[in-house]
Amino acid sequence: MTCTDVHGPGPLGPLAVRGAPRRGSVSVMKKLINSVDSVVTDALRGMAAAHPHELDVDLDQHIVYRRRRKEKGKVAIISGGGSGHEPLHGGFVGTGMLDAACAGEIFTSPVPDQVVAATAAVDRGAGVLHIVKNYTGDVMNFEMAAEIVDADSGIQVASVVTNDDVAVEDSLYTAGRRGVGVTVMVEKIAGAAAEEGRPLDEVAGIAERVNAAGRSMGMALTSCTVPANGKPSFDLPADEMEIGIGIHGEPGRHREKVAGAAEVAERLVTPVLAELTELETPAAGPDEGVIAMVNGMGATPLLELYLMYGEIARLLEAAGITVARNLVGNYITSLDMAGCSLTLVRADAELLRLWDAPVSTPGLRWGV
Repeated sequence: MTCTDVHGPGPLGPLAVRGAPRRGSVSVMKKLINSVDSVVTDALRGMAAAHPHELDVDLDQHIVYRRRRKEKGKVAIISGGGSGHEPLHGGFVGTGMLDAACAGEIFTSPVPDQVVAATAAVDRGAGVLHIVKNYTGDVMNFEMAAEIVDADSGIQVASVVTNDDVAVEDSLYTAGRRGVGVTVMVEKIAGAAAEEGRPLDEVAGIAERVNAAGRSMGMALTSCTVPANGKPSFDLPADEMEIGIGIHGEPGRHREKVAGAAEVAERLVTPVLAELTELETPAAGPDEGVIAMVNGMGATPLLELYLMYGEIARLLEAAGITVARNLVGNYITSLDMAGCSLTLVRADAELLRLWDAPVSTPGLRWGV
């Protein structure tokens, strides 16, 4: 594989050119790809090669399946969305999380046919839960797929829509809040409930509880660059940062001068806590603290993510919030965006037990 310069659209559209740019051309980005048109297929082929004992990948329909299927009589779980957010969703396919993930093109919802095929393939007789991020295309296509499945096969389908982003009520991509970081928590905790053999209504109920108990917010130091056009998703001067960004490269709530990590942490913690502390969430018992995730947007090194976690943990402690569990790393990204997001989920003893249950996926693994 060679490093590919991707130039902006010319008379014939976007071009992927190997090697150095020609004199007079403007090189906007360099990507380790073969072709703009084959990015998703090639990435899925690489995922299959990297995890041959864990995953089966349908390269024609762009669906990632767990290789070892669940026992009959257990609820199956699928999710999906546009590519470019890796490891979400394909990286969370495996024991304790998803049974399948449908990969759309870059930042584009999977089509109903993909969701229908995945639902039919993973059903083990107890129904299938769809976990859907709140973006217009995702919601519409998963709803359409559920209707088709019901009409064609009678498989029972339940759907949970994640909508945890506190930055905006409506955006270019949504009606209502965007679904972002809490999606990882929903997939993990609902996945553990399904592994226990709980019925579909209970697994869906637990997924709803996690979503209702979680809030997120992100920030960016740079925009991201989509291979199809080779241009930054928005213009962000070198001395400014964007607060409240979405995961599709869309700009955020407001822009301000770049600040130190302590100030950035405060920009994220304050609005998330303001909503989290007011939530009335159905729980099996008293709060045991929060599950906290500091997530990289794709181009932020772990050095900086751990530094950010330290600042966030300090602010949470000062606010009297106990961090019961945490994740630090890249879990739901936006291609090559530099920045991070914070997700907090209020957890009771049951949710913590399900969080601690064994999981074995390319992107998340413990207890096995």
